[in-house]
Amino acid sequence: MPPDLDLLAVGLLVLAGFTAGWIDAVVGGGGLVQLPALLLVPGITPVQALATNKLAGIMGTSVSALTYYRRVGPDLRTAAPMAATALLGAVGGAALASRIPEDLFTPIILVVLVAVAAWTILRPRVGAHTDLRWAGRRHHGAAALLGVTIGTYDGLLGPGTGTFLVISLVGVLGYAFLPASAIAKIVNFATNAGALIFFIPYGAVLWGLGLVVGVANLAGGYVGARMAVAKGSGFVRVVFIVVVGALIVRLGWDVLA
Repeated sequence: MPPDLDLLAVGLLVLAGFTAGWIDAVVGGGGLVQLPALLLVPGITPVQALATNKLAGIMGTSVSALTYYRRVGPDLRTAAPMAATALLGAVGGAALASRIPEDLFTPIILVVLVAVAAWTILRPRVGAHTDLRWAGRRHHGAAALLGVTIGTYDGLLGPGTGTFLVISLVGVLGYAFLPASAIAKIVNFATNAGALIFFIPYGAVLWGLGLVVGVANLAGGYVGARMAVAKGSGFVRVVFIVVVGALIVRLGWDVLA
C-alpha cells in the first residue's frame, strides 16, 4: 500500500472498487470507475495502475463468474473456447501495447460504441431471448474468434472489454443479455489472467493496494451478479445502455482533449 494514502483516499478507492465490481458483474465496463481512481494514487505509474486494476478485477470476475455459474448455468461449450483464445489474445495484446499508439484506436472504438448504442436502443427485442445463429463447430469457431479479438483488445487498451464481450455474445452469437453476461464473466476472468501473466513478472502489480481494492471489487461483483440474475435480461439491457453511454462520453472527451 502506498504510504501517502490517508483513510479518506483508501475509502474512496474501496468505494470505486465496489462500484466497478457491481458494474462488471452486471454488464462489464467497471474499469471506467476503477482505473481512473487508481491513476489518482500518488506516485503510481500508468503501467502499475493497469496491472493493479487487473488484479482487483480478476478477484471480482472470479466471484461473479461463480455466482452466474451456480444460478444461470452458462454454456461452458461456448465459454471454454472463448476464454482460452481470449487469454492468449490478452497476453499478446499486453506484449504489443507499448508498440501501438492508443490514438489510433480511440476514434475507431468511439464510432463502434455509438453504432452499438444506436443498434441496441433501436432494436428493443435484441437480447430479450436466446436465439443462437449457428450450431456445432461454426458456433464454437465464432466464439473462439470473438475471444481472441476481444482478448487482444483487452491486453492492448482495455476500457469496456466486458461490454464488448456482452454485445458480441448478444449481437453475433444470439444470446439473451443475462446468459451473455454470465459467459462474459468467465471470458473476462481469462483476459484479466492473461494480462497478469504478462504484468506480474515485470513487478508492475502493487499487491497491497490491489488486494484492498480487489476485496471491494469482489463484494461488488457478488452483489451485482445476484441482482442481475434476480432482475433478468431487461435489467441487464438497461444497465448495458447506460454503461455504453458512459464509455462514449469518456472516449469522446479523450478524443476532443
